[in-house]
Amino acid sequence: MAPHPSHVRIGVHVSISGSIDRAVDNALSIGCSAFQIFTRNPRGWAAKPLQEQDAKRFRTKLDSSGIGRDAVFAHMPYLPNLASPKQEIYSRSLAVLVEEIRRCSMLGIGMLVIHLGSHMGSSKEQGMQSIVNACNEALKERDDVTILLENMAGQRNSIGASIDELGRLFRMLDGRRVGVCIDTCHLFAAGYELRSRDSLDKLVYELDRHIGLKNIRLLHLNDSKHALGSSADRHEHIGLGYIGEEGFRNILAMEEFRSIPWILETPVDSRRDDAGNIRKVRELAMLI
Repeated sequence: MAPHPSHVRIGVHVSISGSIDRAVDNALSIGCSAFQIFTRNPRGWAAKPLQEQDAKRFRTKLDSSGIGRDAVFAHMPYLPNLASPKQEIYSRSLAVLVEEIRRCSMLGIGMLVIHLGSHMGSSKEQGMQSIVNACNEALKERDDVTILLENMAGQRNSIGASIDELGRLFRMLDGRRVGVCIDTCHLFAAGYELRSRDSLDKLVYELDRHIGLKNIRLLHLNDSKHALGSSADRHEHIGLGYIGEEGFRNILAMEEFRSIPWILETPVDSRRDDAGNIRKVRELAMLI
């Protein structure tokens, strides 16, 4: 049975500008019941150390917010490539992953989403083994953080665009503290039709077969600026892209997706802001 509408957890990726605890304020100000953050500047390698007093303020605000810790996520920065065959890049990427695990633990955030990266023309096998090695090493750092593997859009040399490949990677990690994050834009870009109930039934079957529905911990809700199978990771406002309103109405009606948090990573522009996209999701999911 699907959860009561008030129990469906919806939110966006929120800013930590000013101080990291303000992310909780930002989430509450637009009606989030879930949210995602970067714990640091996502566009650089170096990060300012996270101070315990800042982490404590974040934890205190979060615990009094009514948003459960199981509905709060961190996301890895953009530059690391855990699948890289280049030792220098791999080592720097692993160091960032280890540091992100530490920061999540300090903040009381139990789940960290990672992009799987590119094997850069070496081989899928090499890239997947590098990701597995990195996750195994990083998970030694703390015992209270789970890594979520995010499906990719199918860019050249990328890892994990197909559900089968994502499932293989998940199984290679052999039941360690690892789950999966599914991104709707990435699925669509990788060639998975999402706009009809029949296609969604097939998708759920594939997810359960290769990954197990219980291991899907987060759904990234993003429309796509490009057509089905484009391999382009370009997010659009909910309902204004190629997946469209009817596609999202069908996605959001799936009982299998209603028990996990929904996080939007949609644009903010003159057409719609974060609060507007949350309202649109609620409308299409018939939660208002």
